[in-house]
Formats: sequence, structure tokens, C-alpha cells
Amino acid sequence: MLRKFAYNRIFRTSGMLLLFLLLLLFPVSKEYSLEDEAIVKTSNLNANKEVFLLDKDGFVARTKVDMEELQDDKQMAIRLVELLIIGGKYEQKIPNGFKAIIPSDTKINDVVIDNYNLMVDVSSDILELNEEMFEKSLEALTYNLTTINNVKYIYVKIDGKLLEKNPATNKIINLPLSRKDGVNKSYDVTSYKNVNKTTIYFVNENNNGYYYVPVTKINNDNRDKIKIIVDELTSSHIYETNLMSFLNYNTKLINYDLKDDVLTLNFNDFLFDDASSKSILEEVIYSIALSVRDNYDVKEVIFTVDGNEITKSVLKNIE
Repeated sequence: MLRKFAYNRIFRTSGMLLLFLLLLLFPVSKEYSLEDEAIVKTSNLNANKEVFLLDKDGFVARTKVDMEELQDDKQMAIRLVELLIIGGKYEQKIPNGFKAIIPSDTKINDVVIDNYNLMVDVSSDILELNEEMFEKSLEALTYNLTTINNVKYIYVKIDGKLLEKNPATNKIINLPLSRKDGVNKSYDVTSYKNVNKTTIYFVNENNNGYYYVPVTKINNDNRDKIKIIVDELTSSHIYETNLMSFLNYNTKLINYDLKDDVLTLNFNDFLFDDASSKSILEEVIYSIALSVRDNYDVKEVIFTVDGNEITKSVLKNIE
């Protein structure tokens, strides 16, 4: 009887050791949702909402703002526009290192949402902005309002009239606006033919930590956008000296597969921050996943190394 008990105990111990070794050799893949960044909620009624504001370097940048959860998309849209108004009612919610952009006397006349389309009507006070700031205000409006469920296209009216030109330059504005128009644009165009726009999310830093800055590269590079994204994030020459990428410059995208709503990326093992533990920096995951979200109509990105799934990111609207 004692011998049988001893055998059972040995078998259980051996089984646990074997399971532990298997977990070390083949770690369980981790799933990232782009709404699961490390945040602290102050109450059950509040949520950290993804927003885009001007950062200390003048970029339209991604951050989180603690806002009351709203079921009404129109009211959320009004709130997101108000957040961009200097001295507005939500100014106290703006994190340190970020600021609003729209002139303080600007009024919101109306917001209408129809399926994928959102129309925002504001007062002519917004026209006080100079050329550069006016363009950034449109970028911030577009990126903020397209965080709302299903909204993809933005129409802007000034006191009831559709916006047709940049008032400072008379440059034609093609409505509707969308994220495909770009943000924080960087031009390297040698020909007006085959112009390509690719948005890549870099990392910036302030006193509160790291955050993400989308930069749209406009050039004649006709490669698939995922190749451009990875090349830019592994480049030793970053767009601006104050923008960073945590992706190792030896990282190679071996191959990729776009099927249905899923993009599978297969890298070499330089994707790992630590090869022994097979860990990947969160900043690497988010830089790639956010970039994919702005360039591809997919719901999920799967990260693999030498064909083995390591982690995945769910590309749903970030709340």
C-alpha cells in the first residue's frame, strides 16, 4: 500500500515537472487587445478613451483620457470635439504633455452620424488657425472621431457650409476626410505617379511614460505596406530624432499572410526582446499593431517567429 502511494506521488511529481518543462519550451501565446494597456480606472463609470491631441513636439499623438462612458455616439462625438477646444470644458482631463488645438471661441453647431459617415459643423472661429495648425486640427478631428464605433469618414462644415478649401492657402480639401489621408505627414516624393501613403506608429516619451505618434510617409514606394512598416520601424534613421522604435534593427519579416480579417506576420527571432524567455516588448507589439490598424482592414494581427505563434493583437476600436 505504501509502495503504491509512493509510486503515485512520484508519477504526479514527474508529471508536474514535465508540464513545467513544456511550458518553458513552448510558452502559451499571449493575446493583446489594443484597449488593454496598463491603465487605472478611477470608477466603474469612467473609461480611458483613446484620443489624439497635440504633444509637446507639435505632433498629433495618441493618448488616453479618463472619460465617462457614453452609449450615445453623437454625444461622444461632441465630447471628442470639445476636448480639442483650447480652454474647453474638458481641458482638465488632458494629460500633462498634451494640449488642445482648436481656438477657444469655436462653437459646435451640430453633429450628425449616418452609418460610416460623421458630419461635424463648427463655427468659423476655427478659421483663425494658420495653415499648419488648421491642417493639424483636421487631422486631430479625423483621428478622434474615427475612434467612434464604425465611423470611417468625416465631413466638416463651417457654419452650415461644407469645408472646401484651407482658408490660409485656398488648397482644396477633398471630403470626406479619413485616416487614409494621413497625419503628421512626411513627404519624400520624386514623382506624382504611384504616390503611396503609409502610416507608421513611432514611440515618444514624456514625464508620464511612453506614448505613440502616427506618422504618414508619402512617397513612391509601391511595396506592400507591411513591408514599409517593418522597414521603417527597424531603420536606424528614425523620422525625427525625438521619435523612437523599439524594434531591433536585425528583425526581418520572413513572410506574411492576409486571409479574411487576419494578418499573420512571421519574423525571425530578433523580434524577441529576450530570446530565452521568448518575450516581446509591448512597445513593439503596439507599434506594429497600431500601424496595421491604420493601413489594413483587418481585425487581428498574429505574430509568429519561425512559424510558431507567439502572440496576437485584436484590432477593435480602442475605448
